[in-house]
Amino acid sequence: MENQFSNKQRAEVLTQALPYIKRHNGKVICVKYGGNAMVNDELKHQVMEDIVLLWLIGVKIVLIHGGGPEINEIMDKFGKKPVFVDGLRVTDKETVDIVQMVLAGKVNKTLVNLLESYGGKAMGISGIDGRMIEAEVKDERLGYVGKIKKIHIKPVQDLLEKGYIPVISTVGCDRQGNTYNINGDTAAAHIAGALGAERLIMMTDIAGILRDKDDPSTLIPDVTIEEAKKLHEEGIISGGMIPKVDCCIEAIKEGVKNVIIMDGRIPHSILMELLTDEGAGTMVMEERK
Repeated sequence: MENQFSNKQRAEVLTQALPYIKRHNGKVICVKYGGNAMVNDELKHQVMEDIVLLWLIGVKIVLIHGGGPEINEIMDKFGKKPVFVDGLRVTDKETVDIVQMVLAGKVNKTLVNLLESYGGKAMGISGIDGRMIEAEVKDERLGYVGKIKKIHIKPVQDLLEKGYIPVISTVGCDRQGNTYNINGDTAAAHIAGALGAERLIMMTDIAGILRDKDDPSTLIPDVTIEEAKKLHEEGIISGGMIPKVDCCIEAIKEGVKNVIIMDGRIPHSILMELLTDEGAGTMVMEERK
């Protein structure tokens, strides 16, 4: 009886998910993936499994990833010590070569391989391919840290049209052949905007925007751009959350319908966000309907 009951429950869950499946079918959803969800192997497998599930039900998923911890690990092996100016990492020629090797190579291909192992059809590209992320020097003092000049989105659109899950590493380039390290959140905002994505999901190491940063129960489920600005003025949005929310606002201004900041450490948080009423994390939107 217990087994029959669990099968019945499964069937009910699938039925309840149907309106959400219909809503997202054929829509472009971008996922910015990094942080602890990327470092923890079990979570990494769950995230890839969730992405393949969404792809199988007809969601056009674009996965945009970072890889800070892996970059630090390889830099350490090369005996490279990180140098910071005003809290930003200085990226010399040797460091940007390491960034390209780790992000466009090891991390990107590992994620593609995992997606394929779960039955997905994935293709890994970097911002250099098709000069997708055209960049310029952000600040001379930071070396090869790039500011996005233009997104050439056609390579991603072509992959989506052919039924692939594009997996994008956030390195950029200029017309002189230089390579740049690009902030992953900023790149995700611009790529999602260029695609006119229905939603950008930012997977982070915190639950979302909290009224009290030490109390997860004070999660703010949704905010408009104006409300976010007020929360910033009040000091509720502070520290590392400031650039995250700025990227959310940037994405909406670029054409994304709404952005979710969510805790990537929670198993199946992407499915909770897209296929349930409750959702997960904080939704940032232009204005309330």
